[in-house]
Amino acid sequence: MFNKANVKLEHDEIFIKEALLCAKKGLGWTNPNPMVGALIVKQEKIISQGYHKRAGLPHAEIEAINLAQKTVKGATLYINLEPCCHFGKTPPCVPAIIRAGIKRVVCSSLDPNPKVNGKGIAELKKAGIKTSVGILDKENQKLNEAFFTFEQKKRPFVALKYAATLDGKIATKTGDSKWLTNERARRYARLLRSQYQAVLVGINTVLKDNPRLTVREKNKKEPIRIILDDELKIPLKSQVLADSNVIIAALTKKMNREKKLKLRKRGISILEFSGKKISIRKLLQELYKKEIISILVEGGSITLGSFFDQGLVDKVYAFFAPILIGGKNAITPISGQGVAKIKDGLRIKEVTFKKFGNNFLLTGYPF
Repeated sequence: MFNKANVKLEHDEIFIKEALLCAKKGLGWTNPNPMVGALIVKQEKIISQGYHKRAGLPHAEIEAINLAQKTVKGATLYINLEPCCHFGKTPPCVPAIIRAGIKRVVCSSLDPNPKVNGKGIAELKKAGIKTSVGILDKENQKLNEAFFTFEQKKRPFVALKYAATLDGKIATKTGDSKWLTNERARRYARLLRSQYQAVLVGINTVLKDNPRLTVREKNKKEPIRIILDDELKIPLKSQVLADSNVIIAALTKKMNREKKLKLRKRGISILEFSGKKISIRKLLQELYKKEIISILVEGGSITLGSFFDQGLVDKVYAFFAPILIGGKNAITPISGQGVAKIKDGLRIKEVTFKKFGNNFLLTGYPF
């Protein structure tokens, strides 16, 4: 039997899928805002589209309205996130939608930000605009997993990344680790950095490898670099300090105060903590205040272990190379306290695999 409601839903899904593709163009650039895409459709044809390019620039729906070559009056707006109704870095979008004469708004998800959550849709309805919510909601929440975690858990989204041998080692017993994975896998790992607002490592990684922690690709956003460094041991000539886009977490009583002054003169932020070691939970609270919505934790073993032990892991990227190195003293990816029983181990769901020649990446989510 012909069902108009089903046909309408299918059409809505088609256009929302296109809006999600538009939204993804902002990957890495919109922080701390979500990735949002918008389509304006009239008589089943797209007459305009836009996406949020970066924080401070017009939101997706405003971009789509402004780019329209013909009147949008009477059209349907497809968007993957509820239009905002509050003043932030830009004016609210709901009044502009109403003024434009849009007759229907279809969106994937309500905005988890309490300043908006449901209020934008309520204002649209009050203005006589028809609304539909929940079309491809799961897909949108996956695309904007960092934003939803940030708003709902009041902390950054945390992803762990490491490269290991088939026998689960990240370095030999002497500490040698270059190179476990091939160039294709390493390049992909660098590109992952552009998807996150910040990259985090411990001071031992800086002292041992002197990494840059950058993406080194054209048109890709470079992340903030975060270093856990209790005593400010970091050498001032470290590659990671090439610019001031760095945050160093240190302990007030242990830090080298002379170095602290030198670092601050270079514009580098220093977060000070009390206690015998840096609390990961308190660190995430401070980063939340700085509106850092996502972190890629790259190492080393102790640092990865500290997030694991606290249960503060939202995603895992595990690269594997077909190498066996053995040795009971060889270094494993995640140290720390670990668990006492297999049943208490961190299980990974929604597992996907990606190959790089004979190397592969396992990606998944803890549950």
